[in-house]
Amino acid sequence: MSRIDLAARTAALENAAREGEGRLDREILDAARAVAERARERGGLSAEHTVVALAGATGSGKSSVFNAVAGQEVAVTGVRRPTTSHAQAAYWGEGAGPLLAWLDVPRYLEMSGPVPSGDSTGLVLLDLPDHDSVVVDHRLRAEALVERADLLVWVVDPQKYADAALHEGFLRPLAGRADVVVVVLNQIDRLTAGETAAMLADLKRLVADDGLDGARVLGLSAATGQGMDELRGLLARAAKKREAATARLVGDERAAASDIVEACGAQPRARAGDRARGALLRALEDAAGVPTVVDAVRSAARRDARAATGWPLTRWLGRLRRDPLRRLGLRDTERRAPRGREDLVHTSLPSPVPAVRASAATGVRQYVEEVTDGVADSWVLAARARVQQGIDELPHALDQAVASTRLEAGRKPLWWRAVNLVQWTLIAAVVAGLGWLGWLFLLSYLRLPMPPTPVWTVPMFAGEGQGVVFPGAPPGPSDGLGVDPFQIPWPTLLVIGGLLLGALVAVVSRLVSVIGTRRRAAAARRRLQASVAGVADRLVRLPVAEELAALGRCRTAATIAAS
Repeated sequence: MSRIDLAARTAALENAAREGEGRLDREILDAARAVAERARERGGLSAEHTVVALAGATGSGKSSVFNAVAGQEVAVTGVRRPTTSHAQAAYWGEGAGPLLAWLDVPRYLEMSGPVPSGDSTGLVLLDLPDHDSVVVDHRLRAEALVERADLLVWVVDPQKYADAALHEGFLRPLAGRADVVVVVLNQIDRLTAGETAAMLADLKRLVADDGLDGARVLGLSAATGQGMDELRGLLARAAKKREAATARLVGDERAAASDIVEACGAQPRARAGDRARGALLRALEDAAGVPTVVDAVRSAARRDARAATGWPLTRWLGRLRRDPLRRLGLRDTERRAPRGREDLVHTSLPSPVPAVRASAATGVRQYVEEVTDGVADSWVLAARARVQQGIDELPHALDQAVASTRLEAGRKPLWWRAVNLVQWTLIAAVVAGLGWLGWLFLLSYLRLPMPPTPVWTVPMFAGEGQGVVFPGAPPGPSDGLGVDPFQIPWPTLLVIGGLLLGALVAVVSRLVSVIGTRRRAAAARRRLQASVAGVADRLVRLPVAEELAALGRCRTAATIAAS
């Protein structure tokens, strides 16, 4: 990854902190925001000055080192502890006023000429209160300035150079920023050369263990001036290069961003949501009563088909059975809902049993667990919190989804109309035949002349002399081939044929309607599944996806800031 400037790094860190709000530990986010704010504030102040803070424990002699670097008595030294209660500064170069005000250093002295042992200006040298002072305010002032300094010089003495409070409380939090940390072993005039070398070697080891491998470790004596030229030269070069401020801020932002990256955890598995979606939808479909509704659609389709194509003489029997969809409150729901207020229509589906509701809630939680597998716990908890409200809304939302789903065909199949017309035509034929027969019976009963009755003659193979002749009709002649005609009067044919054909058409229509019934149930199932999927997307999948998207943005921004 290519290098990015401080402004882009700061913006990335702020974006990461914003995306992590409400999901990551507040201390981590507050630390990141504080670093970003400090970078913006420091960037608006003098870029010509490098702020060097001399920090140390009580009795380490940092005020003496401060005076030795300045070349004159600026800080007051003495045996009373703590000696330094407020930070004091010496600066070289004009224009440091706003910077000193931001540092909140009330006591400062402008030095004339270049930095000692150098030819540059632009150095602000701070003498901090003791970081182990018994006075709480002193420690807090020291800690605040340690955060704002560009270059940190830690002054230790031979007695307390391995002090745990120094290494655990101050140096280890600076891990990874070795280029802006200098550790000075003061008072080496009290040691032999061998002791000094051994102590410096041990100090380097401790500093490396603190995560500051490569930090400069010097030995000096502020009292005798031994090693002071090396420290002055180091500070003069830092002031001349004017890179310490940027290096410190970059190091702080990288550390804060790395904490965020670690807190975010791993990215979720690719396509984990697609794999977990099926189980979620099945659980919600059961909770919504989709199987019950599909069965009702199938029964209603069968009932409607029989009502439209069945034998008219027995259709009324089907109407005695209650409409399954109407029983569930799902018949013509789109007509009963006011325009734009479909949410007012409810179904009459029985409430899911507790086991089904629990199964739906479990399905939602399992979906969250599968999708967020490997993600940091903070993001998992955030995703669970987002879907918890959705779990509470699920019963109502699923009922509305079913109620708003179109379950019936837009119009009746054309073949239903054709069959219905055929059935009523056959009924009309039966009625006409019965009326005709009744008229003939009346004429016969009154002994009135009988009009000729047309017959339908069907040749039949039979033995000789076995022909059938109806009363009042002359016997049909034989064709000489052993075939006697079979004659049926048209009134009788209309009655018998109409009844038989009507029953046959009803049976065939029932068989054909099975295919349509299955198609209608399958179409209803698909539409119901789509409606349930919409609820799952709105109440479960979308909130979880938003959390994972925020995780991705947070990790990406933090990774950029930590690069």
